[in-house]
Amino acid sequence: MAEIVAMKRLEQEGPVLAKQSEGILRLTLAHPPANALSLAVMAALKAQLDRARDDASVRVVVLAASGKVFCAGHDLKELTASRADPDRGRAFFERTFAECSALMQAIVNSPKPVIAAVDGLATAAGLQLVASCDLAIASQEAAFCTPGVNIGLFCSTPMVALSRNVSRKQAMEMLLTGETIDAATAKEFGLVNRVVPREYLNQVVTKYAQTIASKSPLTLKIGKEAFYAQAEMGLAEAYDHTARVMTENMLARDAEEGIGAFIGKRKPEWKGE
Repeated sequence: MAEIVAMKRLEQEGPVLAKQSEGILRLTLAHPPANALSLAVMAALKAQLDRARDDASVRVVVLAASGKVFCAGHDLKELTASRADPDRGRAFFERTFAECSALMQAIVNSPKPVIAAVDGLATAAGLQLVASCDLAIASQEAAFCTPGVNIGLFCSTPMVALSRNVSRKQAMEMLLTGETIDAATAKEFGLVNRVVPREYLNQVVTKYAQTIASKSPLTLKIGKEAFYAQAEMGLAEAYDHTARVMTENMLARDAEEGIGAFIGKRKPEWKGE
């Protein structure tokens, strides 16, 4: 009964709906039509990610959205309203972009794999949200853009995540033109992993999440941390770092159990240590 009550409490918490089942925490942006990243929304998402980070029962996080727009980026009305402040909004702008950057880094730095389930338009900081996730599965109706250049506000912070997913030429094409690309082009660019019919999106995302959730949580944590760390290193430094990581990983109980299970042709029993 306590678990059911806790589940209801999570589902009713703010502009982000949370539901957990079998190790998969599904976070849904639930303030259509724009699902914009206001300060309240970013705080709610960050709080859920922080909670998941320290919750051993959470193995995988899925980010989704309700409505026809996945996420339209920052709340431009909220930003514009702050121009009436004595500093013309400077302090509010700084806070907004700092909190957005912290949110994106929380996704990357989370020990739990994060999967974006994209159905609809992901624009500007909404695209940044998708690009920050470890995996992204899109419906055929999904679309992506960094249109800031069209309104005099270059998508500089979304550029960080975008340029770490696609080639420089493709990133600059999106950033300089502001034009929208469809899901197939996003897959070609490397922004998403798979494109599926809308009616199968949840099914495919759940399959990915269940597959990942079945692995050792410690191994996932070690691997995700090492992936992003080595990506910022030179070749020799990356090999030195990952060799040390693999040595420590080999000493973990889960590696001993997993290798033993493979040799003994049995299913491993993960302990997370």
